[in-house]
Amino acid sequence: MRALLYSLLLLLPAITQAQSITLSGNLSSVGSDTLGYLMTLWGEDFSRQAPGVNVQVQASGSSTAPTALAAGAAQLGAMSRPMQVDERQAFEAHYGYPPLAVPVAMDALVVVVNQRNPLQQIEPRQLDAIFSITRLCGATATPARWGDLGLQQADWIKRNLQRYGRNSASGTWGFFKQQALCNGDFRSDVAEFPGSAAVVQAVAGNPRSIGYASFGFHLSGVKMLSVVNAEGAAVAPDANTIRSGQYPWARPLYLYVNKAPGKPLPPLVAAFLQQALSPQGQRRVSEAGYLPLSDKQIAQARAALENN
Repeated sequence: MRALLYSLLLLLPAITQAQSITLSGNLSSVGSDTLGYLMTLWGEDFSRQAPGVNVQVQASGSSTAPTALAAGAAQLGAMSRPMQVDERQAFEAHYGYPPLAVPVAMDALVVVVNQRNPLQQIEPRQLDAIFSITRLCGATATPARWGDLGLQQADWIKRNLQRYGRNSASGTWGFFKQQALCNGDFRSDVAEFPGSAAVVQAVAGNPRSIGYASFGFHLSGVKMLSVVNAEGAAVAPDANTIRSGQYPWARPLYLYVNKAPGKPLPPLVAAFLQQALSPQGQRRVSEAGYLPLSDKQIAQARAALENN
C-alpha cells in the first residue's frame, strides 16, 4: 500500500502537467474595473500553467458583465457588486436558470480626501448630503464648504468642496449609491472617473476634493476617512474591521459564471476558478491590495461550485 501511495505521489507532477497541456482555447472575462488588475494577475498565472489558453480581460465596469455573460460573449463576469434583479432575470430568460456567483476576494468602499486635509472621520448622512441631491439618509442641508463638515482651521473653513466619483457603469458607483446614498440620486456636479485609481489620483492632486473608491487602491497623497457607525464610534477601514463586518461598507468581489444546475462547469472555467481560490490565487489577492477570503469562505465557494 505504501509503495502504491509513493508511486502516486511521484506521478502527481506529471499528471498536473498533462492536465495543463490538455487545456486550450480562449477564456474571456468582462466586467469590473476594480477586479481588472487582479484578473490580469490570475490570467498571467493561468496562461503559464496552461500555455494553450488565451485569457482575455476586459474591465469596463461591473454593469457590462451580466450582458456579456448572458450573450455568451464571456465565460467570466467580474463584478464588484451583486447582480441586480433585472440583470439576473435577463440571464434566466436566455438559459432558464440564474448565473452562479462565486466570491473570490474581499474589498470595501472607502472615502478618500487629500492627505493635507485635516478631516479624520465622516458620518454616513454627511457623505450622503455631499454626494446626493435627494439626501435620503437624513441630512437636512448640503455641505458646500469644508467648514460645514466641522473643520475650524482658517484655511479650510471657507474652502469649497469638490466631489469625485465613479461612472454609472461601475459596480463601485452602484454600491455607493445603494449603501452610502440610501438609494438616492447623485448630484450633477460629481466629477466621474472610469476607475478607482483615477479617482484616488484626482483626490491626491486637489486638496479641496473628496471621493470614493475601492479599498484596493492605496496611492500616496490621500488618506481614507473613518466612518462613524450607529453607535457613534469611528471605524477605520482595515483588514480587521472589514473582515469582522465592523466597517459598514465591506463587500465581496465576485466572478459570475454560467453553470447549469447539476452539470459541471466547462473545463477552462472550472480550472480558472480553482486557481483563483487556491493558496497561490489568494496570495495574488493580497498583491492586488484586497483581502483574501477566509478558509470558511473558500470552502463555501468550492461547495457552491460542486453542488449547484
